Amino acid sequence: MSKTITDKSCAIVVTYNPDITALLKLLGQLNKETDFVVIDNGTPDIESLAESITVYDRCKKLIRLLDNEGLAKALNYGIEWALENNCDYVFLFDQDSSLCDLFVNRMISAYLDANQHSEKGIAAVGPRIINPQTMRQTPFKLFNRLMLRSDRVFANSKNHFVADFLITSGTLVILKNIDEIGGMKESYFIDNVDLEWCFRAKSKGFDLIGTDEAVLYHAIGERSLSPLVRAGIMAQHNPSRTYYSSRNRTHLYSVTYSPLGWKVRDMIRFFIKAGWLLLSSNDRKQYWHNIRSGIRDAKSLS
Repeated sequence: MSKTITDKSCAIVVTYNPDITALLKLLGQLNKETDFVVIDNGTPDIESLAESITVYDRCKKLIRLLDNEGLAKALNYGIEWALENNCDYVFLFDQDSSLCDLFVNRMISAYLDANQHSEKGIAAVGPRIINPQTMRQTPFKLFNRLMLRSDRVFANSKNHFVADFLITSGTLVILKNIDEIGGMKESYFIDNVDLEWCFRAKSKGFDLIGTDEAVLYHAIGERSLSPLVRAGIMAQHNPSRTYYSSRNRTHLYSVTYSPLGWKVRDMIRFFIKAGWLLLSSNDRKQYWHNIRSGIRDAKSLS
């Protein structure tokens, strides 16, 4: 792509006990293309890393949160900063992702191209995700179709796809639409924050687009020998994360803007995953406690 991009962008990188090597690689890649802000979610020794982070010319700010306030709240801090600084686009990143060359330019160009064919407008664009551990590509998923549930082309394009969901890391958010869609749901804390926001954006008539014009290398969840995890059917998380994933997905089952197709498929997937954890894990007691507590607490979410 060779389009000249004149609109203003910035990137938001949320950190929590980061692998400094992976983080600095990502920041070095961003520094070539865009301004960025790092928001640390209460890492105890963040001061020892601060100089390595702020040394980049295009690092505009390191925001240090005293406690872990959650991914959603950290992202909202970053989105607010981007709005205050008159950005047109904001890129959202986890701390351990890696980019293809010219990632920012490719993503904004993909948006400008696809947006010509969108009726109401595009809420966000996501890159093609490749797991660097397995080199497996993640499809762009659709949830309300029995057939063609992934990688369905958008407006007869060869490189853009209709999506019902984009993962947080690497996503380009179009800031002019944030007022209508709203920010990230802070009560979710960490898991399914991206899923809820995407469902909300789609319910308001906006499009979500996946593109092959840019690639993000990113592993979802933790390493595991399980064939279900290695095949990409489910992600492996520690027991504490299971509380949030159980609570938040149960809450999403109850909201009107969640696609029915997703609800049905995810209930089945949730049952299989819970059964697998309770049967195979040495931490089955902790998993059981967190799954049960999460389901119970879902009704208290707002």
